[in-house]
Amino acid sequence: MNALSVNVGSVNLKSPLILASGTCNFGRELSEYYDLKILGGISSKGLTIKPRAGNPGVRVAECDSGMLNSVGLQNPGVDYFIENDLDFMRDSGAAVIVNVAGHSYEDYIEMVKKLDPHKEKIDALEINLSCPNVKEGCMTIGSDPSAIRYITSELRKLTDLPIWIKLTPNVTDIKATALAAQAGGADAVVLINTLMGMRIDIRTRRPVLTNNTGGYSGPAVKPVAIRMVAECSQVLDIPIVGCGGIADYKDVIEFMIAGASAVEVGTACLVHPALPVDLTSDLEKYCEDNNIALKDLTGTLQRW
Repeated sequence: MNALSVNVGSVNLKSPLILASGTCNFGRELSEYYDLKILGGISSKGLTIKPRAGNPGVRVAECDSGMLNSVGLQNPGVDYFIENDLDFMRDSGAAVIVNVAGHSYEDYIEMVKKLDPHKEKIDALEINLSCPNVKEGCMTIGSDPSAIRYITSELRKLTDLPIWIKLTPNVTDIKATALAAQAGGADAVVLINTLMGMRIDIRTRRPVLTNNTGGYSGPAVKPVAIRMVAECSQVLDIPIVGCGGIADYKDVIEFMIAGASAVEVGTACLVHPALPVDLTSDLEKYCEDNNIALKDLTGTLQRW
């Protein structure tokens, strides 16, 4: 028995570790560092209908305990992905999670229509309703519960692939948006995407990022993510994939106790590309030392 195996609804993962969208492209580069088969899954670069060059100018800035990014959904477009990258992801041995982004309801619908014919190669669709780095779409939809419910229900009609809704933390009540995704027919929610942030160059008095603001990620966001996972775990009947600031095996365990069935690791892998190798080894030792299967930790938080 694999002590690291977990389930996110109908999706079985050999490990709770998923590479977060936007931090691993489609896995090719990382495959030079380690065997991707050790992973539970790979979430693809956020894909759009047409190729995107991304935002101009400075797109990444280091911060205390993390980083800001405003890449702007740079990607080759969904048609190129299907022709050139999907088979690589399928053959990697990790579950294939395709991250779907857009600027309108119509974009998301067209994307799912293009991907559904290839569903035998895809394990789940991660619908990005939370990107803070483009000027329209994504987070606008993702901050409105009624819009979340609507687009989720429309996508549910188009495919029987598992639908995971990735939500923004930049809202007043994360439970309301998570419940809206569930009501629309989502199979899981992904919590959290990046927090909105800014850095200023004191010499020029201008933002460091050319887009002015960007998504803040890294260790500093973990307490926010843990709180949101724990809150949503109390009200949802569907699984949660937790992410935000994971850097070692104890972070993974903390997310699972809070209510996550699996986790996504992103920023830390930019610093240490082979981090999942260490995480896997440490999690295996933890399970052996404690005679426990990781999936048994999910939602075991004991509140005061």
